[in-house]
Amino acid sequence: MPRSAYLHIPFCRRRCYYCDFPVSVVGDRTWGEDSGTIIQYVRKLCEEIKVTSVSGQPLETIFLGGGTPSLLSVGQLAEILQAIDRHLGIAAGAEISMEMDPGTFERVQLQGYHSAGVNRVSLGVQAFQPELLHLSGRSHSVTDIYAAVDCLGQVGVENFSLDLISGLPHQTILQWQESLEKAAAIGPTHMSTYDLVVEPVTAFGRQYSPGVAPLPPEETTAQMYRLAQQVLTDAGYQHYEISNYAKPGYQCRHNRVYWENRPYYGFGMGAASYVNRVRFTRPRKRSEYYQWIATGCVIDDTALSEQDLLLETLMLGLRLAEGLSLESLGQRFGEATLTRIGTCLKPYIRKGWVEVVGPGYLRLTSPEGFLFSNTVLADLFSQLS
Repeated sequence: MPRSAYLHIPFCRRRCYYCDFPVSVVGDRTWGEDSGTIIQYVRKLCEEIKVTSVSGQPLETIFLGGGTPSLLSVGQLAEILQAIDRHLGIAAGAEISMEMDPGTFERVQLQGYHSAGVNRVSLGVQAFQPELLHLSGRSHSVTDIYAAVDCLGQVGVENFSLDLISGLPHQTILQWQESLEKAAAIGPTHMSTYDLVVEPVTAFGRQYSPGVAPLPPEETTAQMYRLAQQVLTDAGYQHYEISNYAKPGYQCRHNRVYWENRPYYGFGMGAASYVNRVRFTRPRKRSEYYQWIATGCVIDDTALSEQDLLLETLMLGLRLAEGLSLESLGQRFGEATLTRIGTCLKPYIRKGWVEVVGPGYLRLTSPEGFLFSNTVLADLFSQLS
């Protein structure tokens, strides 16, 4: 049963031009205790939490994502965490992460979050160039980034991550290197570097086509990926997952739950959960989510098959630098399946994209194997389906 929970807080001051997450725009001055929309949502979110079947095991990780969770008031955040603690339990030493945007919180507010239990912050920086922030529809400035980091230091939140995006329109290699170096100089315990994905329903999707100018070509984004690996590992970060780097001892415990294909609760509009081998995504529209709660929060999807579990285990586990244990794969899915996997991967082992290391671990190489992970996984899925 789950020992982790994801909570979706869907509110933003504006929608970024690359974002296709389920969000509701609440403007620049109508959030927290001044927003009736947020007050109602928090009430509904807590209602969903309270009707959830419990496993009896306290939660070891909690992640508040969005959206922009830092648009919650301190009281609203405390109300949510208290509902979680009363109904599901929060273990001593639990990792409680919260996504925040620069320019959406001040020291007193952050102190309130910290006192309520938040002990890890994921700061959405994205770039250190004003023109790229503006072009992406971000609502913060470079000055806001440094003010937010200073605020974290004043409050004593030592465990924090910075997020960056590569492959933005008009972005150059030199700009990407500058962002990486400035982020590393700040010294966060964790860094996430994401390659832009142009989704059709976004503003970027209506303006641009992948690989077509002003978006960088594929060769340039591949160079950006390699550069991130070089700059951040040289700065002392471990490249522990395709898009994530951490100082020793600071890997994101919550996200490892996903990559290790372990169960987790999901709460809120558009949130996904994985419980009793059932994956379920809640309605993405707020009115439909409220109606789903009113009718009893029914989850009626079918359980994953063994075939589904195998493919998901491979897809998720190969994102991790240590890869997958061949012994565990064989015990869980059979030696015949292990043989089929090995046969399929032989060409990629020869290319240097896949390797077997240590006490029988199958993994993608860094950075080349990670760069071509989609090719490797597509072949695996085709051969094993």
